[in-house]
Amino acid sequence: MRGKGIWLAAIFPMLAAAQSPDAAPPRWIDATTGHRIVRIDDRPGNYALYFNYNPFTPDGKRMVYLTPEGIRVADTSDWTTRLLLREKVDRLLFVGNRAPVAYYTTNPTGGTDNEGPSVVWSVDLDTGKRRRIADLPGGRIEAINADDNLLAGHYELAPPPPAIAAQGKRDPRTGSPGYSGTGTDGRPLSFAEAKARWMDARLAAGVPMEIFTIDIRTGVRRSVTRSKDWLNHVQFSPTDPSLLMYCHEGPWQQVDRIWTIRTDGSQKTRVHQRSFQGEIAGHEYWAPNGRTIWYDLIQPQGVRWLAGHDVVSGARRWYALRPDQGSYHFSSAPDGRSFSGDGGNDGKYISLFHPRPDDSPRARTTLEADRLIATGTLETERLADLSRHDYTLEPNQHFTPDGKWLVYRSNIEGKPAIYAVEVAKAR
Repeated sequence: MRGKGIWLAAIFPMLAAAQSPDAAPPRWIDATTGHRIVRIDDRPGNYALYFNYNPFTPDGKRMVYLTPEGIRVADTSDWTTRLLLREKVDRLLFVGNRAPVAYYTTNPTGGTDNEGPSVVWSVDLDTGKRRRIADLPGGRIEAINADDNLLAGHYELAPPPPAIAAQGKRDPRTGSPGYSGTGTDGRPLSFAEAKARWMDARLAAGVPMEIFTIDIRTGVRRSVTRSKDWLNHVQFSPTDPSLLMYCHEGPWQQVDRIWTIRTDGSQKTRVHQRSFQGEIAGHEYWAPNGRTIWYDLIQPQGVRWLAGHDVVSGARRWYALRPDQGSYHFSSAPDGRSFSGDGGNDGKYISLFHPRPDDSPRARTTLEADRLIATGTLETERLADLSRHDYTLEPNQHFTPDGKWLVYRSNIEGKPAIYAVEVAKAR
């Protein structure tokens, strides 16, 4: 009977949802930080979502991730997992904001092109039932709105030059993009150098692009805006269903990166304008309140901030970052009272950052305070030691919706795996 069950699940993907959970995953106390760590999954080819894509159901009880066999679901109460959907998935996208439904794409050609044709699907986490939403000629779906009725993404209206298109393809084993090249001395470029060269060339190519939406109910597609700027990182506000954030992609010192726009194409607004040569801003994300956009801001001489912009009031708050607080990505706790970071070479940790606003009486009574930038600092709490981590793999940490765990991906044990660290210190 067991063999017959596996055969049936392979033919009818929705039957995979009935499979029993795996055994409880291994857990231990981090010797450096004293926080509890759980290894959720280390299957070859495991892939957890990028830091600004939601992997959790609205009730916070389940989390989706991807393996070569299909979409898996983790129970956030004990981190046991089960196979939800047995299918060759090209991209796992996110979970909706109102219903326990995951969205993903398949590739009808079987290739690995980042912007190739795809089919958009949804799968119900309760029943395993799939629904075909739309066929895409190319491009990428990147966001779902607060009402779960619109998807948004970007699309190249003309193909980039072949040499540019050949770079950045994802490694099927890790889900990470790959970049390569040779320097003027004939030696291979590092990952970072090759990626920087590719980004310079991609920006200079001026490939015409479009940001679009798709109605989830009808599959109708509408254009939001078009440009020869490199458009990327499309994100819906988690509370305002018609407000999008997106970026002008490229080497960060060459672009005013962060923008917002309405789904009807109106109210196009620049969130941050560079003031210094060499200034960079990026890895932008929405706070859970749907009002504040946070981003990593680095000014000349290594002056670094975690910068916030309230899209309703226009108020700005920048938190100064010490070198050991720099991170590839930041995220906000569900209650908005703290931040997380995934570290870097100056501080290889998953960390919690507690804001300390500079709200002295003098600052509060200044007549120009309504238009000046408020500042502050961050107090660091280390959660997980990543001293053996290779940052060519981005940790992409996520708070669980109850704020009790941070989920991330790391290769500290010699291969990519998905982990969770408990925010409260183990007793």
